[in-house]
Amino acid sequence: MESDIVISVQNLTRKFGDFTAVDHVSFEASAGEIVGYLGPNGCGKTTTIRMLLGLLKPTSGEATVLGFDSFSQAEEVRARAGYMSQKFAIYDDLTVWENLEFYGGVYGINDPARLVETLAHVGLTIHKDDLTSGLSTGWRQRLALAIAIVHRPRLLFLDEPTSGVDPNARRAFWDLIYDLAAEGVTILVTTHYMDEAEYCHRVGMMRDGKLLAMDSPSALKEHFVSGEVWELAAEPILDALAALESTPGVERIALAGDHLRVITVPGLGAEALTRVVEAAGARLFSIHTGETTLEDVFLSLAK
Repeated sequence: MESDIVISVQNLTRKFGDFTAVDHVSFEASAGEIVGYLGPNGCGKTTTIRMLLGLLKPTSGEATVLGFDSFSQAEEVRARAGYMSQKFAIYDDLTVWENLEFYGGVYGINDPARLVETLAHVGLTIHKDDLTSGLSTGWRQRLALAIAIVHRPRLLFLDEPTSGVDPNARRAFWDLIYDLAAEGVTILVTTHYMDEAEYCHRVGMMRDGKLLAMDSPSALKEHFVSGEVWELAAEPILDALAALESTPGVERIALAGDHLRVITVPGLGAEALTRVVEAAGARLFSIHTGETTLEDVFLSLAK
């Protein structure tokens, strides 16, 4: 019986001189799973993907992808995986069809019916004959995805795929990701958008080359943010901020637009927070409970 484990990584490490880009990372990903790799730019996300694809040799550690060793059997991995890089290469002087035809040929895909099917899959049929130089960033992104899946890979690496596109295009792109996962494709997607990570089945949080935690979004919130979240509006807001910062039981406080976002230990409730704000001479307009986010989790792990 074929293993359900598509990616298996043990103590993967990559150093560049004295700098450790990826530091003893270990995780697994299963068939049909969407795994998010979340963290700021430069934390080691892209370096991890490049090692899994066999494009970069590790300093130490092991990785198996689709049953093949990522380093000694890299060609086998790349033939069965799709990769959409941060700066995907699309030829602006070619049409959408010509770009897909060219890259399909690289994978040995020469059947026009397959190209037609792939364009339909990503919603690009009506743009088939358009020059890519005239496409919006969102449509170029879809073409890059089409190029990555034209050979029907079982595993797809998406490196910051929605960077630079508008919110509507981001949502539409995630619909495509869900469709692929429903077909059994395993997807490893890197992002620095905290809200996008909520769409993943599991999320790994990276910082300074280390994988701090990996679990479902709900489990991460439950395990790493034990306090209560409050959304608080007051004026003068900076006076309220200063008073709450020095209050015992306030674990973290930050400006969030026109209000304060406060995380407290369990039991420190609205009445106590109200008293602190009013004692500081600030006027409280509203206070209500908020939702724990993956940003809360990341800040808790990274402190």
